[in-house]
Amino acid sequence: MKPLQTIKLLVAAGLALSLLTLAPPRANAQARTRRSSSSSSQKKRRTSSSSPTTGADSTTVNAARIKLADRVKTLSQFLYIYGRLSKDLELSGAQSSASGGDDRSKAAVLASVRNVRAGLDDLASQFRSTPGLERQSGELTAAARRAADAESAAAAGQYHQAGLALVEVVKQLTDVLVDM
Repeated sequence: MKPLQTIKLLVAAGLALSLLTLAPPRANAQARTRRSSSSSSQKKRRTSSSSPTTGADSTTVNAARIKLADRVKTLSQFLYIYGRLSKDLELSGAQSSASGGDDRSKAAVLASVRNVRAGLDDLASQFRSTPGLERQSGELTAAARRAADAESAAAAGQYHQAGLALVEVVKQLTDVLVDM
């Protein structure tokens, strides 16, 4: 792939991811259901999901679940693209072919990671102000701190470390979602 094509791809992906992190949750996400092959695992999920959110009504909890699930999906899509981008940026940095395109690509990646962190901060704030979801807001705040670590690593050009931190963020978000 030519360097100019790579740069265009990086910038386009960065902008697309920025838009994805700011996009509102889809309305049709409520209609989706997950089916399990064993009824005992469904019983376990139902009993464990009702106790952590005793102070919140089910509509509020479901809306929070949908927001969190959309955030996990978006971040997972970002990580898929980020893996390729970070590898290209590290290779171009190792070859020391500093060009304006590489700087724009690095800035786009950094802006996308910054948007991930800001989105998690906002989500934690929403959970904090929702009765019954205070405990989950603390876990989301911890995930946002981890995303801030990823942002710092990306700013320092340590794209691999930033990617690892973002994978940990996805794990933390998934744990919160399961806990709900």
